[in-house]
Amino acid sequence: MDRRTAIKWMLTAAASVAALRRDSFGADEPGTGAPAVGYGTDPDLLKVYKPGDLWQLTFTAAQRATAAALCDTIIPADAKGPSASSLKVPDFIDEWISAPYDGHAADKKTIIDGLTWLDAEAQKRFKNDFTGLIASQKNAICDDICYTAKAKPEFTKAAQFFKKFRDLTAGGYYTTPEGMKDIGYVGNVPLATFDGPPPEVLKKLGLA
Repeated sequence: MDRRTAIKWMLTAAASVAALRRDSFGADEPGTGAPAVGYGTDPDLLKVYKPGDLWQLTFTAAQRATAAALCDTIIPADAKGPSASSLKVPDFIDEWISAPYDGHAADKKTIIDGLTWLDAEAQKRFKNDFTGLIASQKNAICDDICYTAKAKPEFTKAAQFFKKFRDLTAGGYYTTPEGMKDIGYVGNVPLATFDGPPPEVLKKLGLA
């Protein structure tokens, strides 16, 4: 099994959870029961919203670059599909942590603190920011934090960050058309030809 296939199997479940939680973008203003200011429960479905249209985003340019590098370490480009950053997954993560709804503030702190730790750890080990590392160096750091159950005590918090970031990366990636194609999801696509129900089905129903 190649690396991308392994990642795909591991992250598909997480992607479904993250995708379901996207519904909270139309939820009430935290703690008020009233529609969120500037978005509400009934957005203009004829308008194409761009990142930052609905609420102020969080990432600085440096944080966005680090997030993109980590996204592409988790889901790199290969013959089966594009990289996570090329599908604007960092934009999705930035929108997610910036959303003014219950739960998102905690995710924001986890992600921002984690990105800060990632660059500090990269400097500590390799004298460079995470974005400036080669693939083997990025993988070396990620290998220490990619599995919370086996992370050393000094990496516990970083492992919790990585889990959240990985789930959001999967949610952003596998809900794009390219990501759905990668996992083989077809969706509501009309058949090229349809000759009617199979004869055995019609016979069973007494229609043939």
